[in-house]
Amino acid sequence: MTETPNYELFAFWRTSATYRVRVALNLKGLTAEEHVINLDAGENRGESFLAVNPMGAIPALVANGSAPITQSQAILEFLEEAHSANPLLPKDLHGRARVRSLVAMLVADTHPLLTGRIKKYLVGNGHMDDAAFRNWQINWFTTGLQAFEKRLAMDPATYCHGHNITMADICLASIIVVMRIFKIEVADIPHITRIMALLDANEAFAKAAPLNQIGAPKP
Repeated sequence: MTETPNYELFAFWRTSATYRVRVALNLKGLTAEEHVINLDAGENRGESFLAVNPMGAIPALVANGSAPITQSQAILEFLEEAHSANPLLPKDLHGRARVRSLVAMLVADTHPLLTGRIKKYLVGNGHMDDAAFRNWQINWFTTGLQAFEKRLAMDPATYCHGHNITMADICLASIIVVMRIFKIEVADIPHITRIMALLDANEAFAKAAPLNQIGAPKP
């Protein structure tokens, strides 16, 4: 009998990176004890959390008391290797490479430009006002998603890759859910819109939605 893993997740309701990990846990039928790190209150810069992740970034996953795993993409890969049920990567070599490429477009090329620490720097050091930063967000959401749309159009399928949910779908949804919080829309992304309708109807994604988490603002 396989021992039930003991996972702890350092999390915040709004972050797209934390959302990715929550979805993956849900899809794999796993649970984690969450420790809320309030980014708005600066708790991620406190000494206790910097001992977990010196970058002060969310999320971090602790598995069975081992050293913390940081970076959402690394956490997804860890969960995939540790739990074979409901795989999040295709079996074939080229398929896995394509999914990882799609993931990188979202996690490495798009998301880092839109994080809170980027806003803090641009507002504080770049003297952007709220309107200018919103234009910054719209520009990079649009650039990233329209490029992603073109990649999907090159090999259309049920989901981002093939007919099963993969890490690429998790990362795509993580961008869209945060766009919804910011009330930003990107035009001319029909493949993304269709895939998101499928993901929105999936319980694992709905359960992980930012507004359903502890600390989220009430409607």
